[in-house]
Amino acid sequence: MTTGFEARKTLDVSAGSSHSGASNPAGAWIDGVNPVTRIVLALLLSVPLFASIDVTSGVVAIGLQLLCIPLTGLRLRTVLRRLALLLVIAPVAGVSMLLYAAPGGQVFFSFGFAHISEASIQLAIAVSIRVVALGLPTILLFARTDPTELADALAQVAHLPSRFVLGVLAGTRMLGLFLDDWRTMSLARRARGVGDRGALRRFFTMSFVLLVFAVRRGTKLALAMEARGFGSDIPRTWSRPSRLSGRDAIALAGGAAIMALSIAAAVLLGTFRFVWS
Repeated sequence: MTTGFEARKTLDVSAGSSHSGASNPAGAWIDGVNPVTRIVLALLLSVPLFASIDVTSGVVAIGLQLLCIPLTGLRLRTVLRRLALLLVIAPVAGVSMLLYAAPGGQVFFSFGFAHISEASIQLAIAVSIRVVALGLPTILLFARTDPTELADALAQVAHLPSRFVLGVLAGTRMLGLFLDDWRTMSLARRARGVGDRGALRRFFTMSFVLLVFAVRRGTKLALAMEARGFGSDIPRTWSRPSRLSGRDAIALAGGAAIMALSIAAAVLLGTFRFVWS
C-alpha cells in the first residue's frame, strides 16, 4: 500500500515530468543551451546596445533576433503577444527624449524646457526601438526555461550557494499556489455576494489575506528546508547534472555575431552615436 508521503512524491514527480514535456514539446534548439549560458547571452545581446543611441543598430538587432525565432520553439504570434507590453512602454520611454533632449536641427515646438526638434524626434525613435531590442532577447531565451533546470545550472555551473538557489526555486514554485488562492478567495467572496462591489477595498483585503498565507508558507518552507539539511555546509549532490556543451559556445558566438553586425551596420551608415558624446 502506498503511503501518503509516497503518493505525494509520485504526484510531484508526475507533475514535474508533465511540466517538462509541456515546456519542451518539439525539442527546440535553444532547449539544449545551458540556462547560465542563456543569461550570459541575454547580457551579450543587451549591453552593447547601450554604447550607442541610434535607430540602425536597434532595428538590425531586432531583425536578426526575430530570424532566430525558429531556434527557440516559439511561434511568431506568441512572441508578438509577449512583446505587446514592450510595444506600449517603448513610446512612453521615448516621450521624455522627445520633449527634453537637447534640440538640434529644425525646432517644431517649444514651450518652457520642452523642445521638439529634428534631433529629439530621432532620439525618441531610437530610444523606443532600443527598449524593444533590449526586451526581445529575454522573451526568446527564457520563455521556455524550466525553473528547476535554471536552479540546477545556477548551482552547478555558476556555483551559487545551493541554499539560496533552492530557496528561490521553492518560492518560484509557490507563485502558482498564490494565484490559486487569489482565484479561490475571489470566487468565495462572489458566492457570498460581497465580491462585486468596492473593488479597491476588496483588493487590499485580499492582499492582506494573501500576505498571511505567504508568511505561513514561508515559515513552513524554511523549517522543512532546515530539517532536510539545507543549512549545512556539506556539499550537496544533484539528481540532474547541468553541464556546458558545444552548443553553448555556438549560441554565444551567434549572439556576438548579431551584436557585431548591428553595430557595424550603424557605423557603416554613419548613424552610430556614442551615448556620452
